Amino acid sequence: MSNKIYFASDFHLGIPDYKSSLKREIKLVRWLDEISKDATEIYLMGDIFDFWFEYQNTIPKGYARLLGKLAEITDGGIPIHLFRGNHDMWAFHYLQDELHIQLHREPEIKRLGAKLFYLAHGDGLGPGDRGYKLIKKIFACRFNQWLFRWLHPDIGIRMALFWSRRSRYIAEVREKKDEERTLRLIEERITTHSKEILKKNPDLDFLIYGHYHYPLDIYLTDHTRQIVLGDWLTHFTYAEFDGEELKVKTFE
Repeated sequence: MSNKIYFASDFHLGIPDYKSSLKREIKLVRWLDEISKDATEIYLMGDIFDFWFEYQNTIPKGYARLLGKLAEITDGGIPIHLFRGNHDMWAFHYLQDELHIQLHREPEIKRLGAKLFYLAHGDGLGPGDRGYKLIKKIFACRFNQWLFRWLHPDIGIRMALFWSRRSRYIAEVREKKDEERTLRLIEERITTHSKEILKKNPDLDFLIYGHYHYPLDIYLTDHTRQIVLGDWLTHFTYAEFDGEELKVKTFE
């Protein structure tokens, strides 16, 4: 029987190179095949791609296996949700119109099964990180999006992927060397944000985030858990919810 809801985040397809990205994409499709056997809903919590921009008549090259599998799942009646992240904030209508993926642009509170969830990608939440928050506003500006659309796709997409791969590579090296820093940032930003949300919504059972690439499952109160989903670059972690209990798992 279909009775489970799944959550995963931060696949960053497209980096660091075609070969390794394709290997992860095939693994991701295998996971989607497996969970679609008993899923009632699937929540992708952002950054499916390391770069995504929809021109009027063009989308980034590649990802045929994943896009086909997502279409197959939604055609089969299983809803898929995407909480847009900082790397796929320029997902507009294609994923929604062609693949019937439900796009979410802001954090949301949803009742799933018997539990109450707060769902967000996680970027720009909590105190600090002012530089990124400014950049996010610039990227979210419709006029700037219109300007970028005037670049030929071969130029715009190639340029964006070049900088994206450089920045992600640098961050990957830093994260592997400094796990304590990542945990500190989660505590300072996400946990602080979660506690503010809990003041207004004390009945929350789960707060689920992506973005920080490190799987973390902690209790904020005696009944409220905060879950950071990790990534599909190094951890291959996801969450499985059966209507009552939520488990964080690793896909081998």
